[in-house]
Amino acid sequence: MTDLRTAEGVLRLLREHGGRLTTSRRLLVEALFAGGDHKTAEELAAAVQVRAPDVHLSTIYRNLDELERLGVLVHSHLGHGPASYHLAAEAHGHLVCERCGGTIEVGEEIFGTLVRAARTRHGFVVDTRHFAISGMCAACAAAGGGIPAP
Repeated sequence: MTDLRTAEGVLRLLREHGGRLTTSRRLLVEALFAGGDHKTAEELAAAVQVRAPDVHLSTIYRNLDELERLGVLVHSHLGHGPASYHLAAEAHGHLVCERCGGTIEVGEEIFGTLVRAARTRHGFVVDTRHFAISGMCAACAAAGGGIPAP
């Protein structure tokens, strides 16, 4: 079993599935493992382009799609901005404050009741990694006011 918690493991998986290890792929995988989580395609492209300015955003998107297909990445929608990507080995849920935009990473077990109810009542299997629950963080709630209007 390939360890997807390391850049080397991800590169090995790509090779095992017939993928070429191009410069853009290597740099993208390195960017994914370089500090921080929840990076947009544009942020990843900028990181890659520091070392390889000729790599286009479309190349980044194609590689992100392939890495997601292989189970390396998960993309999430955290509010109204672009999708962000994080490693599937570190999958988690998200709570996003509609007022300040802050994101809280939560264990998937927090969604247990929702997941069970969706499956029991509707036969629906929820992917808790893909979406965020919107609301208000404790600090914004304490500051007063309600949920901002859409």
